[in-house]
Amino acid sequence: MSGIFKLLKRNKKASVGAFILFIYVIIALFANVITDHKPLKRVARPHLEPNIEHVMGTTRMGRDVYTQFVHGTRTSIAVGFSAGFIIMALGTILGVSAGYFGGKVDEVINFLTNIALVIPQLALLLVLAAFLGESSPTTIALIIGFTSWAWGARVTRAQTMALSRKEFIQSAELLGESKIRIVLMELLPNLASIIGANFIGSVLYTVITQATIEFLGLGDPLAVSWGTMLYNAQNTSAMHVGAWWEILVPTIAIAVLGIALALLNFAIDEISNPKLRTFSGLRIFNKRIAVLEYEKKLAEAGNI
Repeated sequence: MSGIFKLLKRNKKASVGAFILFIYVIIALFANVITDHKPLKRVARPHLEPNIEHVMGTTRMGRDVYTQFVHGTRTSIAVGFSAGFIIMALGTILGVSAGYFGGKVDEVINFLTNIALVIPQLALLLVLAAFLGESSPTTIALIIGFTSWAWGARVTRAQTMALSRKEFIQSAELLGESKIRIVLMELLPNLASIIGANFIGSVLYTVITQATIEFLGLGDPLAVSWGTMLYNAQNTSAMHVGAWWEILVPTIAIAVLGIALALLNFAIDEISNPKLRTFSGLRIFNKRIAVLEYEKKLAEAGNI
């Protein structure tokens, strides 16, 4: 745990992204505590501008936008993390299996991965959501999770194949260690950065895709999420009547969460790839050289 805090302190991108994500998680966990109203209950006059009582205004139906934002955060975060975990798990299992075991296993998994990558993903998701009707957030999470694993599996497979040729893997095989133990104890720890990046990227993709599906009217209109907030705002012509807050709140919520996840993703890339830290290291090196030269000039001036 201390290593994680040191990492966050050292990397500004990771610390900012983690802080924003932490705020979202707190809002999602304590949604019922930090709101006074029900998200679908009429609590005021329609299209009230933001004020002291309703800090984010109200909708056309007189519902509190702040309450919907809070409960929408819970739904969107839950869907994002659930689908992200499914994508990460499937991508890791299939990618490691294909890259390490090879042979027929690799051929079958590679064939399935190629098919999944060829099919237009967003079009497939829209067709499935339309076929299932008014899809609940759980259904959307499952649809995205079980149709979006291919990219992660391909990247994990390539990295696993590279690691399989390393000396420490070959030494473990010569010592007679089981393949399962090699995968769990040798390969997975060295794939942690790839797996983490896959998870974070999948969460970001899921949140945006869920909002897209629900904005197009293919989600459950009674579920409260950022996507359904946008859908309801569109149906009530919020922008035409000047109720800009109905559009602005969920849009900013999605954008800020996207920034947080993107910062975490960049931080993982920098930590796992030393080449991405070249410029920052070069700046530090140049500063040290400048300090040494300055001290040398001071010493020479003192001798004179």
